[in-house]
Amino acid sequence: MNERYAYVPHRLLRRRVRDVASGVEGELMAVVNENVSATGIEHWVELAYIRGPSGREFSTAVGNIEPV
Repeated sequence: MNERYAYVPHRLLRRRVRDVASGVEGELMAVVNENVSATGIEHWVELAYIRGPSGREFSTAVGNIEPV
C-alpha cells in the first residue's frame, strides 16, 4: 500500500458501540488501516473512529470496540 490509510469493511459500521478502553459509547463511523510510521519504517494499525455523544469523533484500536 502506498497510501497513508485505507478504509476497511466492518460488521459494526453505523452501529452503536462502546470503546472498552475509555467506556465511551457512540456510533462506529469508520475503520481505517492507517500508516502511523514516524521514522520512515512502515507501521500499519487498524483504527476505529467513533462519534461520541458530543458529536466529536475519536479513534481507538479496533480490538477495543464492542457492540452495545
